[in-house]
Amino acid sequence: MSKGILSSVVASCLFAVMYFYTSLMAPLDGEEIFAWRTLLTLPCLTLFMLATKDWKLVGSLLARVRQAPVLLLGMIGTSWLMGVQLWLFLWAPLHGRSLEVSMGYFLLPLAMVLTGRLVYGERLSRLQKIAVACAVLGVGHELYQNGSFAWETLVVTIGYPIYFVLRRRCGTDHLGGLWCDMCLLLPWALYFVVQNPLTAADLAEHPALYGLIPLLGAISASALIAYVLASRLLPFSLFGLLSYVEPVLLVGVALLLGETIGPDQWLTYLPIWAAVLVLILEGIKHLLRQRRRSV
Repeated sequence: MSKGILSSVVASCLFAVMYFYTSLMAPLDGEEIFAWRTLLTLPCLTLFMLATKDWKLVGSLLARVRQAPVLLLGMIGTSWLMGVQLWLFLWAPLHGRSLEVSMGYFLLPLAMVLTGRLVYGERLSRLQKIAVACAVLGVGHELYQNGSFAWETLVVTIGYPIYFVLRRRCGTDHLGGLWCDMCLLLPWALYFVVQNPLTAADLAEHPALYGLIPLLGAISASALIAYVLASRLLPFSLFGLLSYVEPVLLVGVALLLGETIGPDQWLTYLPIWAAVLVLILEGIKHLLRQRRRSV
């Protein structure tokens, strides 16, 4: 399980880097960055799978599609759900909606815990229950203050649990499934690139794009690989709770980009950050238990 925890933390850090990274890629907009991310992530992911001998997962998945073509519908669904999240993640920092998306990622672990409990019958440890209680306080305060959540928040909170449940139901919750999801997004990516092509004048005015665009693919592929590995190695509930690390980092990025947390929002964020500290404590306890067993 320690490998799963490490993979989750690494994924969260890389996603936070990418969140800030979009602000460096002017004059590209959210759709163009999404397109280039998709086009460049796929070859990076392919190389990784060839190096780790995971490419056979793609072959076995395609063989399943030939035997049961209805599986393709489920794969189109997971690809669409992931594409919406990838687009929103890159669009929000460019349009001053980073905090709304960050709130979605704060709510996501609660949604994942509820999904794990209701769909898979998973049980929570004592520390996980404390973390959930802290998070509920923050979420309750947000609802009390505003009465509802922004649409960006709801897309993240509702979309991701459906995505992961559908992947498990389809048996595509592995790197081969991720590769197919990215492959099915290629038509959309090509459409956005063709609609808004980078010109020689753009590159001459922003020469940093020569390095920034390829590096975007490497960062994206690494983040997605770590995220998928964590989703496979961890129980659904713990995987969801560890997702609290990411929104804390995203809020930091939002503040760097000039957004602010209002005085009435601190009672939302502080209990949720307390939940993160509890989860870190549980992770440390788990690692210490594993080390004692191995001695």
